[in-house]
Amino acid sequence: MNQSQFEQNHQEQWSRFQALLGFLENKPDRAKKDVSIADLPVHYRQLCNHYSLAQARHYSPALVDRLHELVLRGHRQLYKKKTALIWNVLAFMGRDFPQTVRRHYRAFWLAFVLFYGPAAAIGIATYRNPALIYSIADERQVVQMETMYDPDNRKIGRAAERDSETDLAMFGYYILNNISIGFRTFAGGIIFGLGSIFFLVFNGVMIGGVAGHLSHPPFNSTFWPFVSGHGAFELTAIVISGAAGLLLGYSLIRPGRYKRADALRLQAPTALKLVMGAAALLLFAAFIEAFWSSSPLPPAIKYGMAACNWTLVTLYLVFAGRTGNGS
Repeated sequence: MNQSQFEQNHQEQWSRFQALLGFLENKPDRAKKDVSIADLPVHYRQLCNHYSLAQARHYSPALVDRLHELVLRGHRQLYKKKTALIWNVLAFMGRDFPQTVRRHYRAFWLAFVLFYGPAAAIGIATYRNPALIYSIADERQVVQMETMYDPDNRKIGRAAERDSETDLAMFGYYILNNISIGFRTFAGGIIFGLGSIFFLVFNGVMIGGVAGHLSHPPFNSTFWPFVSGHGAFELTAIVISGAAGLLLGYSLIRPGRYKRADALRLQAPTALKLVMGAAALLLFAAFIEAFWSSSPLPPAIKYGMAACNWTLVTLYLVFAGRTGNGS
């Protein structure tokens, strides 16, 4: 193919790519809404191929230079978009998310009480009367949890059917399990907050009952070292998910001068911030649970890490993203 045919076949594509780059370079904020950024990598790869062909076929320096310039501009846009995404995520977790939690501290503390109140009460009751666990879980579930934390279990914290799973496979399983708990707790808020209240109390009762039952020998020597490492992130995320659901419910109960649908729509972005941050905490909890909690490290080290994690989560929610006005 000679140069004129090559240019004729691809001139329109190069012009579209050049126009897209110009739009992204001059109006990046509007481009996010009006331009399909997802198409940029595809067009960029095609342009790189055309540039390589032009060089290999020794086309005119003017054409090679033009394509080279477009390749460089496309590379800058791709790199900039990726960098912007990373910084946006870091800014959200470092500033926006903790600020939102503090701004809605009443919902947070209400969710905290609804979760930890039943957990503590049932935990103490089950510890004093181990048979009480059978009022919370059936016999099969009790046997399964005892097997998971039996000191003779090859992999502590895993059911018999999952004992041979790799840590990576368990990481995926924990992500699915943790995110599903958080999402149900959040989404239940759409039923005027009743669903979020139910799941907060239900999870508190289940977790407290299991903790109280497994605090007796021989399970206490494996249960607490296992759950202590990821508990700070997982339990806090459940509470925050519940707080997000309660905000949705409150907007429906007390819509003020708005219609309920409008009040819900106004509250949704705030609730979404909370649940997105909670999802990040649950993801981190799943990572610790899969790769740290089941490790054969001494309990003292695991308890020390647990203390650090709880301190870190507390300091993060209290101080991260604070500005001069104390928000």
